[in-house]
Amino acid sequence: MTVLRVALDLPLHRLFDYSATEISAADIGLRVRVPFGRGERIGVIVDISESSDWPLEQIKPAGEVLRDIAPLPADFFALCTFASTYYQAPLGEVIMQGLPVGLKRLDPPDRRKVRATRSPAQTPQPALTAEQTSVLAAMDLNTGFSAHLLHGVTGSGKTEVYLRLIERALADGKQVLLLVPEINLTPQLEGRVRSRFPDTEVVSLHSDLAEAARERNWRSAFAGDASIVLGTRLAIFTPMPRLGLIVIDEEHDQSFKQQDGMRYSARDVGVFRAHQLGIPILLGSATPSLESWGNALHKRYKLLNLKERANPQATLPMVKVLDTRKMALKEGVSEPLIAAITERLARGEQSLVFLNRRGYAPVLACTACGWVSRCTRCAANMVLHLADRLLRCHHCGLEHRIPKACPTCGNQDIHPFGRGTQRLEGWLQEAFPEARILRVDRDSVKSRKQWEAMLERIHGGEADILVGTQMLAKGHDFPKLTLVGVLGADAALFAADWRAPERLFAQLMQVAGRAGRAELKGEVLVQTQYPDHSLYAALVAHDYPGFAATLLKEREQAGFPPYAFQAMLRAEAPAMADSIAFLEAAAELPVIAEHPNVMIYDAIPMKMSRLANLERGQLLAESASRPAMQAFLPRWREAIEALKSPSKLRWHIEVDPLEF
Repeated sequence: MTVLRVALDLPLHRLFDYSATEISAADIGLRVRVPFGRGERIGVIVDISESSDWPLEQIKPAGEVLRDIAPLPADFFALCTFASTYYQAPLGEVIMQGLPVGLKRLDPPDRRKVRATRSPAQTPQPALTAEQTSVLAAMDLNTGFSAHLLHGVTGSGKTEVYLRLIERALADGKQVLLLVPEINLTPQLEGRVRSRFPDTEVVSLHSDLAEAARERNWRSAFAGDASIVLGTRLAIFTPMPRLGLIVIDEEHDQSFKQQDGMRYSARDVGVFRAHQLGIPILLGSATPSLESWGNALHKRYKLLNLKERANPQATLPMVKVLDTRKMALKEGVSEPLIAAITERLARGEQSLVFLNRRGYAPVLACTACGWVSRCTRCAANMVLHLADRLLRCHHCGLEHRIPKACPTCGNQDIHPFGRGTQRLEGWLQEAFPEARILRVDRDSVKSRKQWEAMLERIHGGEADILVGTQMLAKGHDFPKLTLVGVLGADAALFAADWRAPERLFAQLMQVAGRAGRAELKGEVLVQTQYPDHSLYAALVAHDYPGFAATLLKEREQAGFPPYAFQAMLRAEAPAMADSIAFLEAAAELPVIAEHPNVMIYDAIPMKMSRLANLERGQLLAESASRPAMQAFLPRWREAIEALKSPSKLRWHIEVDPLEF
């Protein structure tokens, strides 16, 4: 009898044994139907043996072995094994999350044939700048593994560098994997890639695709038919037989970190995959993560620079800091910004007012008794969405109709406090009645078709003033946009999260980069009550290296990443006492004493202590040595798994956490 070791999509750190006949080692990597509990599941065969640790009479026979696709390759299993080991995730969960939903269904639906689409007209290659030529000369795709960090200012032509490298890889018969952080960046970049390579099969992989389309694209990449795969973070696990180059755009972006299920960084997994396959990887950003910047400074990555904009007629925008301490604001907008918008309207140019807070107002409140619109399920306020007549929690999705009176005291005079993009849009419509105003946030853009239509309107000059959140902060090129006004940036300066200044600087640099990308001069006005803060001085000077040097020095003195390595144990339960008690028990396990190079901190509530009716706590483990941390984590996890806990308590370990 042959024993199959099968990986299943379960939160268990084990494989499952099933018996089978007429099967060989060549079938490792195939999917198989297996009995589990009272039903069946789809799993993946990861090993074949003649024996088992379980009594043979207890081993159930496997069902049908599915042979509609070739076996998953050895390098895919090696990548999944690394992710499982490093991120303390069950191997079955890692393997199965790398497959499209259709391949995990017991009863996949019939797939319709896809109509052939017409290839777009090929766009000509623009002339390269001297800096782009130098960067391309520094990259050799045929010398094995190499990691490169491309630090290019906004508008410097990083995408053109990507396209030229893709062209080289295709000429060598290789596949290319190009990752972007968010779905809303995909349509514009996909169109550019398709028009540059009209005779090459290009597929996209992201969560906004329909199930059938995602499976079809995955199959094409897996079979080697698609030579270019453009995707978001999960695409990093896509098996590609001819993969020769990985490019990760906006590598600093938090969206590359998965925050539920298997919590992994697609950027870091990408670097491992490139090393594993012996191929180059290019990380690009105008504001690299401090981890990547530190790797470049220590020569682990090769640093490449694009310091000037690619368009010879375009220059970096002039950044001005507006001291609002002595200004009278109208709905949060200063007179200099109003004057600048008026000037752009007269010249027929576009303006962007950036406020990273959607909704009408952050909170609805009663001045009589102090009631505020708090979420009943989370430790957060419900945001007022006046257009929908709703109070909505942006964390758990809970919605309520707007009350006609205060629920506590009955006072009918309840007011919105603060402002979001909806309120700002309404005021701008009153202040500039002749202007065409377009709000761009996740409330106004909920699908790819809506996003593409919105971009078409902006590019077509059908909007004079854009009101936007971080959706508009990166990756977009609007030639008529010459003014960016930034509201509400100060809140992040004094956040409890020590990563907040890095994120704020990156966000402001990115949104500032939307201005003046063509021959029209750009200007950025940042409203602040702290005009002397070093972050704003670096922003005015477009000095990322200087600001990064300051932050790295502070982190080295404080012992924060990248000078330390962290893992966070989190627990959630209906009662905070249960979460904290579980974490405290985990902090006292005997295995900790066997690893003196790892420090365990006190158990505390999370910053968002209550989410969807669950009380959440966390416990930080930290070490100055990555090997020491990696040696400690599996033994700690095994000991935690043996702890008794309330039935409704859930826990997980997150390695290299970004949220605190």
